[in-house]
Amino acid sequence: MSSLILAHTRYLVIEQIRVPIGILASAFFPAVSMLAFVVPFTGQDATAATTATGSLMFFGSMSSALIGLSSAVSQDRELPWNPYLRTLPAGPLPRFAGRVLSTLIVVLLSAIPVLLVGALLTEATITPAGLLLGFGALIVGVVPFMLMGLFVGFMLVSKAAMAVSQLLFFPMAILGGLLLPPQVLPEFVQALSPYVPTRGAAELIWWATTGLRPSAVSLVMLAVWTGVMAAAAIWAYHRDEGRRFS
Repeated sequence: MSSLILAHTRYLVIEQIRVPIGILASAFFPAVSMLAFVVPFTGQDATAATTATGSLMFFGSMSSALIGLSSAVSQDRELPWNPYLRTLPAGPLPRFAGRVLSTLIVVLLSAIPVLLVGALLTEATITPAGLLLGFGALIVGVVPFMLMGLFVGFMLVSKAAMAVSQLLFFPMAILGGLLLPPQVLPEFVQALSPYVPTRGAAELIWWATTGLRPSAVSLVMLAVWTGVMAAAAIWAYHRDEGRRFS
């Protein structure tokens, strides 16, 4: 089974590299935002620059997880190759796990340009252990968005999946404080912010990279969102399977 998962992962990563626009799109906007807003305004403040770097790294990773995965899954469902794969005796696990692992690889790749900008052009500082812990926090934080992407991808056709995932992505990024510090957001946004998964993921990354203490409410809600989206993704998969193969 592990060899099948690796084979699917390798195939899907090669597929992404051959058409790299998804990776480039996820990395481009956060890197440009770093250059335009963080470097000139807070680049000399080590804590602020480190926090902003973590936020924008997660912004690009979230884009790959939610928008990229929902589009890929919905497009797969429209290809004749996908129904054939579902008839094979190995079951859905190798393809499913391969898709998740390949997305994680893209997530990490999309974070590198922002990391380089933060390291070379700002006073952001972090220890090697903190960097590893930060990447671990990023992976944990991106899980509910991968599950959300799977849910959207299994529920909708590709054009609708792209639109819906973007409609979900930008409000959650703003509410979670990824583009602006939470303390400068309007009061009603600050009140809602702890209850969206982006805020919990961001606070986890800020804690890993700068030691800022995360809110218990934000972390609990991140776990709740992860559980809910896992159940929703599994339900959507079985719904799609039942409609197309029963």
